[in-house]
Amino acid sequence: MANKDTHSQFKARLLRPKKPGDDEAWAFVVLPKDASAKLPRRGRTSVDGTLNGTPFSALLLEPDGQKSHWLRLDSGLLEASGAEPDEVAEFEIAAVAQEPEPAVPEDLDQALQASPEALATWEATTTLARVDWIHWVVTAKQAKTRAKRINDALDKLASGEKRVCCFDPSGFYSKALKAPEAEA
Repeated sequence: MANKDTHSQFKARLLRPKKPGDDEAWAFVVLPKDASAKLPRRGRTSVDGTLNGTPFSALLLEPDGQKSHWLRLDSGLLEASGAEPDEVAEFEIAAVAQEPEPAVPEDLDQALQASPEALATWEATTTLARVDWIHWVVTAKQAKTRAKRINDALDKLASGEKRVCCFDPSGFYSKALKAPEAEA
């Protein structure tokens, strides 16, 4: 069930990523600032909505580093909605009433399982706190940084810290997060 206070309707151009990263055809849209501002947080947020009237559920909006969000649209949703990149599409979105539990990356999960103290704090945190911990780990650009972040997370969690310190989940202040570069 979606949260009605966060409801937005808008039209936006579907963009093609300059570097799609895999063989799957996908597109993305950057939310208008007013639609993004209605969402409960500047970081990752799940929404239910429609694309050209075709419903989708709990798609994850990513922060764009510009105080807004962007949404990846997979080929299945594009095909079902009749939407094409470079065309304007109609959207309706609302934040989900309860954020779904995030998938824990295998390396982080193995580390947590090996540290009972860290695991106990992890399990005592909120879903959104776990989303931020995971986001902090997976946004590392190098394997060495990711490994360090996992070790740091274990230390912090084992000492009882439930939130990632000094991590801007919106990317606005660090510019670590942004929407993909669009094809020209």
